[in-house]
Amino acid sequence: MTAITYEHIKTCKQTGARLGKVHTPHGSFDTPAFMPVGTLATVKTMSPEELKDMNANIILSNTYHLWLRPGHDIIEEAGGLHQFMNWDGAILTDSGGFQVFSLSDMRDIKEEGVHFRNHLSGEKLFLSPEKAVTIQNSLGSDIMMAFDECPPYPASHDYMKSSVERTSRWAERCLKAHERPFDQGLFGIIQGGEYEDLRKQSAEDLVSLDFPGYAIGGLSVGEPKDIMNRMLEFTTPLIPSDKPRYLMGVGSPDSLVDGAIRGIDMFDCVLPTRIARNGTCMTSNGRLVVRNAKYARDFSPLDENCDCHVCRNYTRAYIRHLVKCNETFGFRLTTYHNLYFLLKLMEQVRTAISEDRLGDFKEAFFEQYGFNKENAKNF
Repeated sequence: MTAITYEHIKTCKQTGARLGKVHTPHGSFDTPAFMPVGTLATVKTMSPEELKDMNANIILSNTYHLWLRPGHDIIEEAGGLHQFMNWDGAILTDSGGFQVFSLSDMRDIKEEGVHFRNHLSGEKLFLSPEKAVTIQNSLGSDIMMAFDECPPYPASHDYMKSSVERTSRWAERCLKAHERPFDQGLFGIIQGGEYEDLRKQSAEDLVSLDFPGYAIGGLSVGEPKDIMNRMLEFTTPLIPSDKPRYLMGVGSPDSLVDGAIRGIDMFDCVLPTRIARNGTCMTSNGRLVVRNAKYARDFSPLDENCDCHVCRNYTRAYIRHLVKCNETFGFRLTTYHNLYFLLKLMEQVRTAISEDRLGDFKEAFFEQYGFNKENAKNF
């Protein structure tokens, strides 16, 4: 008996994308799915009730940040992360590895783990595969991530090879340290950068350990999108078809569609919430920076084609006013809209898969959104 199972429902005849369902101890969610990120046990400016209203059935929290504040012991004492934050849906926690490698300038990678400095206080800290799993066991998330090394892009083949081998050894240690396999599923993370032979080696190592699900890491870290798509095309077939496939840290609309076409089931990214706080909104016609002066007297909704609560009730002019004045309500409105937009996009992707027309959907969506090679990075 495993805590996480994947149910395959249909394969799109036009693209090969998969429609499915992931079952967790705190409910099921349809895939392909976008998962909003709630780093510190909250999706910034959103309430759990609002997330449920927009049909978010799984969210993320961050092991590293919750370890530092308020401390996993406090969350465990509260009854676990679900109880602590009043969220009864599924929760995925990352291992903290990405934060260790991205936030700390001073770090020392050893076989036993990583010595680094707290990015808030400067104090010396140590995180190992065992520690990362222990923290996540205390948090009580439905899906946990193995502790891995996140090499920068670009990295040499030699460096990446030693990193992949270390990540595989750490993955084995994570499995041995996992104390709650029947109510928490631990996913392995496939690394290897832009090197097909190393992606293959990493996938083979991790698949041999029989994790209940697999993530593809080390993409969307600065490499061109064609490299990311090529790596996905190569890597996803190496993951067992009866296990969920999770592409970490990807949330631009074009990449969600491209990833689904390449067999990905789960995505997450801070992009929609982060750009919302700058007044940038995702719309069916592309990016809209609502703080721009031209919207001062624009009394239309953010997106004429969107039926979210924000677009039904508030105008660009009003939201611009709030954002320009740094009013929290303005950031709440832009965040709500962006999350709704991506969750609705994934609903449309799932419908297109069920009707064997995801390729046609992509073509129409990209044209309306204004995606092409010149502006593919417009987020």
